[in-house]
Amino acid sequence: MTIPAATVAASGNSLPTHCEVLIIGAGPAGSAAARRLAQQGLDVLLVDQHKPGRDKICGDGLIPDAHAALSRLGVLDAVMAKAQRIAHVGCIGPRGGRIDVPGNLAVLPRRELDLLLLEAAQAAGARVLTPWRFEAPLEDAQGRVVGARLRQDEQVIEIRARWLLLATGATPMALSAAGMCERHTPSGVALRGYVRAPSMVGRIKAMDVVWSRALRPGYGWIFPAPDDCFNIGVGVTGSHSSAAGKGAKKALNLRAIFDAFTTHYEPAAQLMREGELVGELKGAPLRFSLEGARWSRPGLMVTGEAAGSTYSFTGEGIGKALETGMLAAEAVLAHREDDAAARALYEQGLRGLKPKFDLYARADRINGTPWLVDLLIWRAQKSPRILRRMSGVLNETSNPGSLITVKGLTRLFLE
Repeated sequence: MTIPAATVAASGNSLPTHCEVLIIGAGPAGSAAARRLAQQGLDVLLVDQHKPGRDKICGDGLIPDAHAALSRLGVLDAVMAKAQRIAHVGCIGPRGGRIDVPGNLAVLPRRELDLLLLEAAQAAGARVLTPWRFEAPLEDAQGRVVGARLRQDEQVIEIRARWLLLATGATPMALSAAGMCERHTPSGVALRGYVRAPSMVGRIKAMDVVWSRALRPGYGWIFPAPDDCFNIGVGVTGSHSSAAGKGAKKALNLRAIFDAFTTHYEPAAQLMREGELVGELKGAPLRFSLEGARWSRPGLMVTGEAAGSTYSFTGEGIGKALETGMLAAEAVLAHREDDAAARALYEQGLRGLKPKFDLYARADRINGTPWLVDLLIWRAQKSPRILRRMSGVLNETSNPGSLITVKGLTRLFLE
């Protein structure tokens, strides 16, 4: 680990006051943008409110889009050297049917993945400042963002920058402070824990995703992780409505859903019996479908899960966070001094992604309709073509929404 636990400053022990690009949030989106920009010689300062090596609630799954983005960043080999390689996603329906969908997959806890990405950004030349919390943007007389005010305990500093990128995740505080939040409640929620269970290694080999009437309106997962550990959790998509602008929270008890998962799904029950919970169960909000926040304003871009870069059907967000971070960096590199052109290019890139997010949002109805899961699994067991289509959903070469249209359902019986 090359990053000191405190502050990495411009020189000596002094705190930085200026940079070209100030990035708030050292998750996948922020670190990807920082690495891209620093590689091209820009003065980049990457800020996070936590010290390096902090935990992040996530399923930790790396599906093909994450592999592609990590490869573009030049860090795929380093990630895969630490990750647990997986050959299949196991889809388990309410009636117990199972289909193993092949894919290029891996699992690496976000604590390790995010640290590796942060180190890669620093190796490219980005400076890192932790643990400092974003308080508000700085604005000039015309209202353009020209930096940010940061806080560490009672100390407050101001850093001027040509560009401010917000990569602050699903929580709305930073978005609200910057005037970018359009919906305060999240699109979904998840609860996750780690269980060390050497006796289960080799018995749970796929990234298992489980649908059950006992889990409605959610689903459960168990993903094999490195070091004899398993990532186990439950998620609920569509957990909040968008009424009244800020959203209206539906009645939801994630711990009850988790308990139902570990009671009704025997491998989950066995994992909890034979294994040891490492740490505690932790919950987190999710933002889906590139919705819930403005994407840019003069001098500022919102990227990663702050912009809603998670797919609602699969809950996958790492790959798209990386991709949106790189889009922001490429827009700045293309138009360093032309604010309007850079923002237009960035928003054009996000609009190009939006139709695919909408397709996954349409497919999300499967999560609340258990009989559809049973039907898909039953037919995929009998049809190699349908199994290839399901694999295409993982690889983003098949339209997931078509699985539940009238035409798609008809094809299930004809293929």
